Amino acid sequence: MNPQSAASRRAAALHVRNDLGEDAARDIAAALTGVLADMFALYLKTKNFHWHLSGPHFRDYHLMLDEQGDQIFATTDVLAERARKVGGTTLRSIGHIQRLQRLADNDAEYVTPEDMLAELADDNRRMAGFLREAHGVCDTYGDVASTSLIEVWIDEAERRAWFLFESTRRPA
Repeated sequence: MNPQSAASRRAAALHVRNDLGEDAARDIAAALTGVLADMFALYLKTKNFHWHLSGPHFRDYHLMLDEQGDQIFATTDVLAERARKVGGTTLRSIGHIQRLQRLADNDAEYVTPEDMLAELADDNRRMAGFLREAHGVCDTYGDVASTSLIEVWIDEAERRAWFLFESTRRPA
């Protein structure tokens, strides 16, 4: 068996046909996979802070971060499957996520609840920006299915940022 034919068979096994074209498949899958890496990073940071909260507002913050984590996680399968549907590939490992993620991890031993919420608010605002960039790529190729999904996720990221910001606002 010649190695070229084995490589061709492996590549063909993941090839999905679509009417968007090869350039679109490559660019859209890359944009969606980048967002997916950031969603996983944001999900894990949200759960990290959810697990390590303390203080007088513990219950309220704990429940809010649990709800937000569930919402973030719900995007991951849809993002990965959309990248595959357009003809691309997507994440394969934690290492792959680490190479692509643009949101910073937070491994600090202790973070105040106010700093947790402020950091997550900033991350969600950045996520909305990453989603807008991916929307632009999808829109360039006329991928209305991806753009419509992304529009909902932009709204969700902005809502999470808003709730996090308002939770840290001091009385006037």
